[in-house]
Amino acid sequence: MASGRIRRSTPPVSAIPTCRDRVVAPSLLAADFSRIAEEAARAEKAGADWLHLDVMDGDFVDNISFGPPVVEAVNRASGMFLDVHLMISRPDHYLPRFVAAGADVITVHVEPRHDVGETLRRIREAGGLAGLALNPATPLAAVAPFFDSIDLLLCMTVVPGFGGQAFMPEVLGKIREAAALRDAAGLGFHIEVDGGIDAATAALCAEAGANVMVAGSSTFRAPDMAAAITAIRSA
Repeated sequence: MASGRIRRSTPPVSAIPTCRDRVVAPSLLAADFSRIAEEAARAEKAGADWLHLDVMDGDFVDNISFGPPVVEAVNRASGMFLDVHLMISRPDHYLPRFVAAGADVITVHVEPRHDVGETLRRIREAGGLAGLALNPATPLAAVAPFFDSIDLLLCMTVVPGFGGQAFMPEVLGKIREAAALRDAAGLGFHIEVDGGIDAATAALCAEAGANVMVAGSSTFRAPDMAAAITAIRSA
């Protein structure tokens, strides 16, 4: 699977920040889709650490966004680290296509019917970082058995499927619990949050233990994207 992967000038795994470092990942879902390459370049110039790409299939979530060709186009147009979030019912089936498209982090959900452990193993075997996501209503116990197989845990702070939703503060307790379990086990995976993230909610999530902040509307649609990213990073 690794042989088809498109590589570029992204940092090697060893150069990725630790789970104690703040990472800001603007979500391309909030960008101007008529200017995808320019929007990716704008995020990079504004100081983004990663670029977050939400892939939706209209089945697992009630929306359709884009697929491997868009990921590949962004890969070719940008040197940014690509954080690809698969909100799809068959992540195991489509995984090779996103590996070939150049994804650096591939995050799959625990809720669809697939062999989660095997899917995570395949991501790592292909040379990528493996992420596991859970929806607000999903208990942390559903992902805890896989903690030693992941590089990133994504706690959704909205019901996935559409951008621009309000942050759900009830997820903060789950983030705290995940961080405590991770630290107690001596693990180092990132804890990422996605949904309603701006400087104010990023501060709440950071206090709870998250370090990767996915921000869509608050970055791409801000009057000053660089200032918005700086505010989220320092919150």
